[in-house]
Amino acid sequence: MKLKGRVAIVTGGSRGIGAAICRRFGKEGAKVAVVGNTNMAKAKAVADEIVKAGGMAKAFKADVSKPAQCEKLAKDVAKALGAVDILVNNAGIFLWASVEETTEKLWDDQHDLNLKGAFFMTKAVVPGMKKKRHGKIVNVTSIAGVGGFPNSAAYCATKGGLEIMTKALCLELAKFGINVNSVAPGNIRTDMNAPLRKGDKGYDKRQASLTPSGIGHLEPEDLTGAVVYFASDDARQTHGATLLVDGGWAAW
Repeated sequence: MKLKGRVAIVTGGSRGIGAAICRRFGKEGAKVAVVGNTNMAKAKAVADEIVKAGGMAKAFKADVSKPAQCEKLAKDVAKALGAVDILVNNAGIFLWASVEETTEKLWDDQHDLNLKGAFFMTKAVVPGMKKKRHGKIVNVTSIAGVGGFPNSAAYCATKGGLEIMTKALCLELAKFGINVNSVAPGNIRTDMNAPLRKGDKGYDKRQASLTPSGIGHLEPEDLTGAVVYFASDDARQTHGATLLVDGGWAAW
């Protein structure tokens, strides 16, 4: 067990990539704070699944786009599970729109959750990590943070911002024993992109043609090993790095 006894917060933990990370963390021995917001029933179901499998987990509700709720979440988790060792900034939304169709609200909603939320969650856990001189912060970015996509400028801006924020925070926090890294998923089969996959029957096939692996959409579980690595002591000398888990998409 690579994370035995560690306390981990996973934002956006109720579904998709976040839920897969929570389950894997539970198997690796972590005490998992499964953070949800709009669907707490799913967050509780993930936590219950971890507990049933012999792990320790609890569901927490927070809108991490709100700094005050980030602060409260960090305190509530520390009180319930212990001092926070690991933060996975996974919560995010993707609102597909052309530049002409992108409203201020579409822009703000994505930036507030994807980028601002990750920053203020990090701010909330850093004091405790500094006190222990140990901490692992893993930002879930995207291939949209290292390359552009049409009709996704606002989303790409949030993920690109999260990529460079990872490096900036690494430079600030490494001396305190805190590792800040990012995992950049490729196309992952989740309910967030289900409308695209279901609405366009050729979508998955086209995506597959753009990866050397020939796989259009990876499974959420395919990402969890990379996150566990960054969250474990195996990555104690890995700082400011991005690990692409994209089926080779970015290699072209």
